[in-house]
Amino acid sequence: MAGSASTFRARLRAGARFDASAAGRPILTFEEVYKSYRSDQPVLRGMNLVVERGEFVFITGPSGAGKSTLLRLLYRAETVDDGRILFLGRDIARLTESSIPFLRRNMGVVFQDFRLVPNWRVFDNVAIPLEILGLPARLARTRVGEVLERVGLSGRGGDLAQVLSGGEQQRVAIARAIVAEPAILLADEPTGNLDPQLAIDILGLFEEINEDGTTVLFATHDRTLLDVRPRRIVVLDEGKATDVPNGLGFANQTRRAQERLAV
Repeated sequence: MAGSASTFRARLRAGARFDASAAGRPILTFEEVYKSYRSDQPVLRGMNLVVERGEFVFITGPSGAGKSTLLRLLYRAETVDDGRILFLGRDIARLTESSIPFLRRNMGVVFQDFRLVPNWRVFDNVAIPLEILGLPARLARTRVGEVLERVGLSGRGGDLAQVLSGGEQQRVAIARAIVAEPAILLADEPTGNLDPQLAIDILGLFEEINEDGTTVLFATHDRTLLDVRPRRIVVLDEGKATDVPNGLGFANQTRRAQERLAV
């Protein structure tokens, strides 16, 4: 089994990925990023932000603040109006159409609505990225089994996606997002359709993935998730991004302390 796993990783990481010279660079850099759908209401207005490898960052803000837009810019579903977003040193907006698939091989994306094929087996849903990479069937079976076990769905590969609960379907979506070992995991309101306890469980799964070195950007408007434990938070509102490095609780404590000192 160990030999198969190492063969898998070598095969998976071969091919057209970003070059080794990017190893010392931040995984994401936003430089004066502007994005709007109406000229009088910019979604992002001069956003500057650096995300280092291995970070876990919450993206939050009110509905319509630009959380989903920010993630869509990262995987090139949309492009910036001005400024630059660098992924491992490469300007995403300047990538050619033929280079975009190689960008996305380095990213896993999890959506609020799961986006599974309901009449496919769990295994087939999870295996899609490996089929795109051309991984041999034997190695793909091994890897899918590994990630299903990791997300708590060992032995469920033969079930149809449509018979699973909402929480189980989101676990399948997470397994699909990490099966190709991406450098970064983008989560767009992944707990929005789940009850509070399931939401906490899914957050814990993302945290476990992050502990293994994968960078995580987790977009949510759920304040209870932000309060689970102190983590870096980027708050989007009225086109601006406010970086809160140690979480909202720490920021509130600091503000109260400053107010007492000012009295």
